[in-house]
Amino acid sequence: MKTPLTLFTLAALPLAILAADVSGTWKSEFDSQIGLQKYTYTFKQDGTNLTGKARSEVNDQKREAELKEGKVDGDKISFIEMLNFQGNDIRIAYMGTISTNELKLTREVGTFAKEDIVAKRDGAVQTASTSSQRRQGRTGFGGTITLGPDDKPAFPPAPEGFDKARNGIAHGKLEMIEYDSKSVGNKRKALVYTPPGYSADTKYPVLYLLHGIGGDEEEWRRGGHPEIILDNLIADKKAVPMIIVMPNGRAQPDDRAGNNAMSTAPAFGKFDQDLLGSLIPFIESKYSVKSDRESRALAGLSMGGGQSLNFGLGNLDTFAWVGGFSSAPNTKPAAELVPDPAAATKKLKLLYLSCGNKDGLIRISQGVHAYLKEKNVPHTWHVDEYAHDFKHWKEALYQFSQLIFKPSSKE
Repeated sequence: MKTPLTLFTLAALPLAILAADVSGTWKSEFDSQIGLQKYTYTFKQDGTNLTGKARSEVNDQKREAELKEGKVDGDKISFIEMLNFQGNDIRIAYMGTISTNELKLTREVGTFAKEDIVAKRDGAVQTASTSSQRRQGRTGFGGTITLGPDDKPAFPPAPEGFDKARNGIAHGKLEMIEYDSKSVGNKRKALVYTPPGYSADTKYPVLYLLHGIGGDEEEWRRGGHPEIILDNLIADKKAVPMIIVMPNGRAQPDDRAGNNAMSTAPAFGKFDQDLLGSLIPFIESKYSVKSDRESRALAGLSMGGGQSLNFGLGNLDTFAWVGGFSSAPNTKPAAELVPDPAAATKKLKLLYLSCGNKDGLIRISQGVHAYLKEKNVPHTWHVDEYAHDFKHWKEALYQFSQLIFKPSSKE
């Protein structure tokens, strides 16, 4: 009689007690805004309590962190990895499910990024399909992708060679400048493109072009070559001759990405003070530029796309043309971006949103588009076949540059 009683008792126990032990080593690789991250998690489970360490490597930089608030409840697992940078503590929260050799986790880095990742028990090999999906961005960086009827191209693909240097045309110049930042408290750098034939006798409009969380003032030049794209467009008379300013959007004294670029995210949120209070006045004192709002545009990629929407739409007395390319989760909720749709409609000359249909962050731009559509705010929504990469961002710049500083670009 003892055996049936024992089985009955076991059947009645909570699933947490019967859960598989996750103690041991688990490994994961996944794409993120700062590149391919390689993680090793070492867990020690005691009942429902979970402790351990996370060792990470990205761009040849290594880091180790203690895991906190770990819990196993049946087939559910959760824990916190703390990221410390210059006194700022950022919580990386993990939640997911357990199977024999696999953890399916959602990883949230503060309010700045979110990825769906898979960790394998050490010794279990990721399948080719999992690696392929990660590269495509369908189940890796950014989260699950769900496309709707509005998520389609607004423009045809850019022509072959749009981003290649051409002989036989005039070329603009790139110049690295330094300016004094009142809000940051030191000298800061920005890369400036002046168009072919730049002259102090002519006044030019200005595009302020922002980088992503792992980048700096040279990211656009390294990955996108705006100087080539604009030289070609201006030569073909498809874009207005303009100055492009590529600043460092990480508004802190040490503005390098460092070992843990995600930990610098708070500095991106303060860049508007530097942009409005120091950089724009410097550019307007050094270069021959127009200084009215209709002669200023703000756009960026990923984290810079979020900044552009936040700061551009929040300062429509300064910017009339705003573009977000694959905007990141630092983007404010749409209702905060555009609290007064009628006023925004009146002031905006162009609001441009774009993303690739293989980009797990598309949900951010989809949400903004849906709100703008509901509130009848004119805007451009362009979805192409790319992921979270410069293939998309270069084409977005190619399209956006042809629309700005012209009499009418509202759609």
